[in-house]
Amino acid sequence: MRDILPVRNLVIYCQIMRIHQPGGFFLLLWPTLWALWLSGMSVPSVKVLFVFTLGVFCMRSAGCVINDIVDRNIDVYIQRTKNRPLPSRNISVRKAKLLHLSLLLISCMLVLTMRMTTILFSILGLALTWVYPFMKRYTYFPQVFLGISFSLSIPMAWLEISNRLPIACWLLFFGNFFWVVSYDTQYAMVDRSDDLKIGVKSTAILFHKYDTLIIAFLQLLSLMFLTLVGWKLALHSIFYFAILGAFILFVYQHFLITNRQEDRCFKAFSKNNWVGLIIFVGIALSTSSFL
Repeated sequence: MRDILPVRNLVIYCQIMRIHQPGGFFLLLWPTLWALWLSGMSVPSVKVLFVFTLGVFCMRSAGCVINDIVDRNIDVYIQRTKNRPLPSRNISVRKAKLLHLSLLLISCMLVLTMRMTTILFSILGLALTWVYPFMKRYTYFPQVFLGISFSLSIPMAWLEISNRLPIACWLLFFGNFFWVVSYDTQYAMVDRSDDLKIGVKSTAILFHKYDTLIIAFLQLLSLMFLTLVGWKLALHSIFYFAILGAFILFVYQHFLITNRQEDRCFKAFSKNNWVGLIIFVGIALSTSSFL
């Protein structure tokens, strides 16, 4: 289908960038904000906050575009994705590639304002953005690659603020990593029946009947590492109330996914932004000069 009206083009570009589905943006933003606040134990500068927030938006959008380009011949067979712009032929592959490159160019301009060490980590992030869409074809662990990709903003933020990578940074990295793998496994449970038909791999398929148990284990690991961050940085006790709030949300998610119904698995996945928000509020209050 040919695009004629500029407004229609804009809507389609927004769809392929998932602007109408900001959940993924916030899931990438929360750990970035955690690290920005914790690395300096205070509110970061407006400039740093702007650069990282816009960078998260552009890289998340670029990741969505390249994922759709790579998966365009698979998405047409999956109920949840068959109406996306590329499988439905509402946008050409050429236009999608140009959009992807434009988003990467903006990201490149942003990262060039940072320290050289931060730039080096961004190169690794770019490589993972390009590699991740292919992982489901060759391995059952695409969620692990996403976990690394969605956690790289943590050392980047730490380097930019303090120019070092202390133990607390890596504790936060692994706390976020296990959280990402857990919620992306929930997300994969939504498409599991379609993925099995077309031969696409995921941790949801690998874990099989142990999926909910392993998700619980990953979530507990995440909370354990986050608790160690609080201990290492001597955070205010209010941070541990945030950890408790996250634990309660995880329990609720397990209530939702117990029967593995696709709509309830997606609902559980969508609740993870509340986890990120609660942890951020706990960190922000713990590093506040008012406490």
